[in-house]
Amino acid sequence: MKLAEGTKTQALLTNLRNGDLSINEYLSSLETHFNLSEPKVLAFIEEKGRFERMRSEGNRLDRRNGRTERPPLYGLPVGLKDIFQVEGFTTRAGSKLPEKLLQGDEAEIVRRLKQAGVLVMGKTVTTEFAYFAPGPTMNPHNPSHTPGGSSSGSAAAVAAGMVPYALGTQTVGSVIRPAAFCGVVGFKPSYGRIPAYGVIPLSPSLDHVGSFAMSVWLTKVAASVLLDNWREIPESSGRPILGIPEGNFLERAEKEALKHFWKLVELFKKAGYEVHHRTLFPNYDEVAERHTLILDAEAARVHADWYRFHSNTYHQRTREMIERGIQVDDETLENAQRQARFFGTTISSVMDINNIDVWLSPSAPGPAPQGLDSTGNPVMNLPWTQAGLPSLSLPSGKAANGLPLGLQFVADKGKDEELLDWGSTFEQLLKEAQV
Repeated sequence: MKLAEGTKTQALLTNLRNGDLSINEYLSSLETHFNLSEPKVLAFIEEKGRFERMRSEGNRLDRRNGRTERPPLYGLPVGLKDIFQVEGFTTRAGSKLPEKLLQGDEAEIVRRLKQAGVLVMGKTVTTEFAYFAPGPTMNPHNPSHTPGGSSSGSAAAVAAGMVPYALGTQTVGSVIRPAAFCGVVGFKPSYGRIPAYGVIPLSPSLDHVGSFAMSVWLTKVAASVLLDNWREIPESSGRPILGIPEGNFLERAEKEALKHFWKLVELFKKAGYEVHHRTLFPNYDEVAERHTLILDAEAARVHADWYRFHSNTYHQRTREMIERGIQVDDETLENAQRQARFFGTTISSVMDINNIDVWLSPSAPGPAPQGLDSTGNPVMNLPWTQAGLPSLSLPSGKAANGLPLGLQFVADKGKDEELLDWGSTFEQLLKEAQV
């Protein structure tokens, strides 16, 4: 029983809010599905009495709201990446550090979700400190393939229908890439639109809080609750002009994914969209090197005290990152951070000059790679993350091996509302095309 598929989520929330479906009835059906799916996916941190706790919380929610106007996400189960502080849950961040070091006040975004009526299904698996050392989670479409990282558990949990919605984070490509690998909707807002208070950081100037869902509709409803200064968009914000970032950036995608991408570009042209081809990121290697320097240096500073006393508990890949970051002096880091901010401004200027509303690119270089020792390559996401631009990944078809492919849409900074508004139309076009 897959309870979180597409528009079914809208009916589910409507029924929960108007009382046609009780929370306990829903949890009973969800528990059956969860018990069948979770052993095959391993998306969640183990918790004894999970559904007894959720039923108790659901009963409290019922008593608090009664039959009055219920909040927009009333009774919706959500997964939370295990770097979010959540009252009543231990935060481990995929690490072996003494757990007392990692605890803190509940994340602001979690409080907002709870105020909107959600039930916490539990913590989802993350790579160690949201870097590259993978956890046990498997891709629901093929367990021998990675679900992506670092938000592996959240993406897989939604794809397997265990929750309709889950939170993750992205510092390079950790929302958009696993969303594509798992065949779900991934959304990374503009930098800073969702507060990161109560989230264990990796690289504070690059970290973004993002989400996974089975539809743009649910993504938009949740975003209206979570994003600072949310703006309601008129019924139709017009048809956006699309931009294709030509050059060596797209050439980093695999042949199959690139062929699929160009078919999609033609699809949008035939549907009447104006498409501009522009060379972008001619110095991609420089952009990537700057991103790595900032990430390494900021992570080394975040972990300085923990690493000094507990370096032996860190995974080798995380240790290597921190050791590189220790070598970066403050002046070099500050210069790289200034260049990154200018990089974002430059992309916005290109969009303004060329009347481009949304960039199109593959969400990942190809389908999810085989094996669980790697989380895949974030190369298609890195520049957009560094620029702090809002990104949306939509399922766009399947590779020859049957695994999902995704299409990435990127708007100008602060245009999150427009991106999600346009995203509903994009989603429908892709579903109808079945490319």
